[in-house]
Amino acid sequence: MIDELRNLKVGKVIKNPKFTDYTTYKLSGNALALVMPETVEKLIILINYLKENNIKHKIIGNGSNLIFNTYYDGILINLSKFDNLEINKNIITVGAGYSLVKLAMKTAKLGLTGLEFATGIPGTVGGAVFMNAGAYKSDMGYFVKSVKVLTPDYQIKTLTNKELAFKYRTSFLQKNPEYICLEATIVLKKGKIDVIMNLINNRKKRRLDTQPLDYPSAGSVFRNPPNEIAGKIIEELGFKGKKIGDALVSNKHANFIINVGNARGEDIKTLIEDIKKEVEEKKSIELVVEQEFVE
Repeated sequence: MIDELRNLKVGKVIKNPKFTDYTTYKLSGNALALVMPETVEKLIILINYLKENNIKHKIIGNGSNLIFNTYYDGILINLSKFDNLEINKNIITVGAGYSLVKLAMKTAKLGLTGLEFATGIPGTVGGAVFMNAGAYKSDMGYFVKSVKVLTPDYQIKTLTNKELAFKYRTSFLQKNPEYICLEATIVLKKGKIDVIMNLINNRKKRRLDTQPLDYPSAGSVFRNPPNEIAGKIIEELGFKGKKIGDALVSNKHANFIINVGNARGEDIKTLIEDIKKEVEEKKSIELVVEQEFVE
């Protein structure tokens, strides 16, 4: 199959890619192969080949919210080549593979306000649109005007903000994963560079003080329930410092699971399930997982 993928000539093919290189958890394990298509036309050729041959596949960005088992018997599709960027006054057109943090910092330094919340989210633009990434009571849904997508029947279509149905940590794309985000148009407002950068720097300091950023993780594991703080609930139940394999509930922030060595996805998943079960039993609260288990 690897030879057949290479014969398609759609882009770089990596055999047995390690999850340490393609997930922010730096997970132990690997996939069958990873392909980096160079253009939309080549992406279509690749997807069509995989579907016709019933080969399991998954679109990934920076892997910032993905938990894989030790082996994924399918093809990962990385859209890092889709990294175009055009800035016309306050209107940004950006490829799905572009780094969200890089975009947020670049627009901030141009005096464009709106994406300050994204400077601590280590995903791609496509991944951020897909999950409607957000922080500090803001998210992508406030600023994305439209998205160019590849439909399941290989048409290139533009979806408006309304059609994208953004809600808290979800979107039309998340509920319809066969639609692939190719490019987003984002509209920001003009602001003062010094004010924007002060806000970013203050938030960065707060994250460094309160979050275990010196270890691989995928950010917050659970959403905060209404009028509650997930980390506080988890801490009250004594989960801080609980460890399975090299997966550890952070002693700094109980809503973070960190990789302190060679953590497997199965270890992280077990920890998450243990926490979720005990919170439901002891607190009658159903915690919602922000991260995605990939089978």
